[in-house]
Amino acid sequence: MKNKATQIIRNTAVNIGRLLMAATFIFSGYVKAIDPLGTQYKLADYLQAMGLGSFLPEWTLLVGAVLLAALEFSLGIFLLFAIRRHLVSKIVLALMSIMTLLTLWIVIANPVKDCGCFGDAVVLSNGQTFIKNIILLAIALMLQKWPTSMVRFVSKKTQWIVINYTVIFALALSAWSLWDLPPFDFRPYHVGANIAQGMKIPQGAPQPQFETTFILEKNGQQKEFTLDNYPDSTWTFVDSKTVQTAEGYVPPIHDFSIQDNKTGEDITQEVLNDTGYTFLLISPTLAYADDSNFGRIDQIYEFAQDYGYRFICLTASSDKDIAKWQDITGAEYPFYTTDATTLKTMIRSNPGLMLLHHGTIIQKWSHNKLPQPEELNQPLEKSALGKMPSDSIPRKILLMLMWFVLPLTLLAIADRLWAWTTWVKKKKENANKIISTFNKKEKKMRKKIVAGNWKMNMNLQDGVALAKEINEALVADKPNCDVVICTPFIHLASVAQVLNAEVVGLGAENCADKEKGAYTGEVSAEMVKSTGAQYVILGHSERRQYYGETAEILKEKVELALKNGLKVIFCCGETLEEREAEKQNEVVKAELEGSVFHLDAEAWKNIILAYEPIWAIGTGKTATSDQAEEMLAYIRSIVAEKYGNEAAEETSILYGGSCKASNAPELFAKPNIDGGLIGGASLKAADFKGIIDAWKK
Repeated sequence: MKNKATQIIRNTAVNIGRLLMAATFIFSGYVKAIDPLGTQYKLADYLQAMGLGSFLPEWTLLVGAVLLAALEFSLGIFLLFAIRRHLVSKIVLALMSIMTLLTLWIVIANPVKDCGCFGDAVVLSNGQTFIKNIILLAIALMLQKWPTSMVRFVSKKTQWIVINYTVIFALALSAWSLWDLPPFDFRPYHVGANIAQGMKIPQGAPQPQFETTFILEKNGQQKEFTLDNYPDSTWTFVDSKTVQTAEGYVPPIHDFSIQDNKTGEDITQEVLNDTGYTFLLISPTLAYADDSNFGRIDQIYEFAQDYGYRFICLTASSDKDIAKWQDITGAEYPFYTTDATTLKTMIRSNPGLMLLHHGTIIQKWSHNKLPQPEELNQPLEKSALGKMPSDSIPRKILLMLMWFVLPLTLLAIADRLWAWTTWVKKKKENANKIISTFNKKEKKMRKKIVAGNWKMNMNLQDGVALAKEINEALVADKPNCDVVICTPFIHLASVAQVLNAEVVGLGAENCADKEKGAYTGEVSAEMVKSTGAQYVILGHSERRQYYGETAEILKEKVELALKNGLKVIFCCGETLEEREAEKQNEVVKAELEGSVFHLDAEAWKNIILAYEPIWAIGTGKTATSDQAEEMLAYIRSIVAEKYGNEAAEETSILYGGSCKASNAPELFAKPNIDGGLIGGASLKAADFKGIIDAWKK
């Protein structure tokens, strides 16, 4: 009970932490994705602080900004849906470790005012960011330790849809925001903001505090004084210094000014107090501005001239760059100087266009989405251009929900409904089986299996071709039994790619008795499992005879195979001499007791037995159907002695020893023979399928 309670607490903590981490990453990635230029500027700030300002070109920073946003957003969604839990939890832990170290440096060195982790949407101090990252790092450690405790919202088969849709959505969102403008504007120069109001300091707001220290001299001795203890006139003034002791209220807009780049005249208030309309063409650096739409810009300038509206260009460019822009575009509008950082904050486009009305921002356009000529056929007072846009925040949120959240929600619901109906169907089938068992008083059906053992035959290309041929034949004509092909190690990974796992299972012919380490030439159970295999043959007489595999070695192999999720086809059988001496029962029982009878009942469910009379393997001799039935009945009886009648009735026992299509029907008709472990006849698709089809007769 205590362990169960601990597990419930752990699972609850993991899933709460997973949701908090997911929400943080999704929000952080989203605000970066809709403002890739803002993220680029922040990355440039970091490089500048590290002394690497000119190390990388701007386009690499922009690519990095887009990829970082996509990574954060995708990881958040993957955590939310519990997709690729092991891999994602490791990536999140690595990312949070790097971010925590980075923010520790920011706290100590204070190179930037805020880390920019949530863009302009939520501004945290460096200390707050560090605390946040410590908490997230702790959650990441928990998720990495117990990734499977995260509850899936979609099945593994559906995960690829969420993965691809999320990555594509994040990249498309950044691409659209670069082409147009960020759909959500968290900066102080958003549509609807009045610039003059944003520059005001509220009455009663805290003012910055300064302290002035005076250095005075008397009789050759210098001392420092403040206004509170300023001495008499016998002291001579030498110097003074003023330092800020406390920060005051900083208004949202505190660095906006417009100056004539020729006369130096400040026209800020003139522009903000204009009761009419003012077009502001904004370009932080004209040298890097996109000039592909200069014709549209000129049309808007002419429109402004016709109706008496102000049209000016704000830039931080040099006279040389302004002259070059005028040469390229034929621009006749006046140019004024504004701080480059301010211009980048005002609009995420170079160039971008902003429309003011009495100091209030009522429209913003990217250079790719400028007003069309047909929209410039009447005064702004009468047109939609002169009014606030109708795309409200709720409408934008609704569009985002419709384009991303709704499809994934519907996918999750459909996936869970499908899982539920499948579960109900299985429950119904199980119930029908139980009813059938009670009504007909029949014993529970065991799995019928035909397994091929290729042994050391065929190169990789021939093996893959054979596997493909077997797979195609069985997909076209569904078998009435489980089919497994066990191949040499070099075939496994390649063969796994061409098999339909629901029709043909894959197994190895052997695995090592060691978990890992310096065992040259060995292949571990973990390695076998990683190829896509589900089965492994252990205890084959050829391994016992030629490679000296003992019961103890096989015991180790069985345990490692089961530990790594493999089903074991365990072989047992006697030699001709042992049969002639009538010791076959004694030999087979000893082999089982020495290697598999130590397993508990749960582990035993993953054991398939294969009786192989050694004298009939590859010799052309075959035990008669009665001899085979007699031995398999005996094996089932000793399984019943060890694990009970129910387990014995559920254990599949195969016959292996020169089984062919010609004798398979007779062998498989016996009540205790549940299939065959096929050697030479499994090397040709037609022969192998002939044996498999014996279950249809």
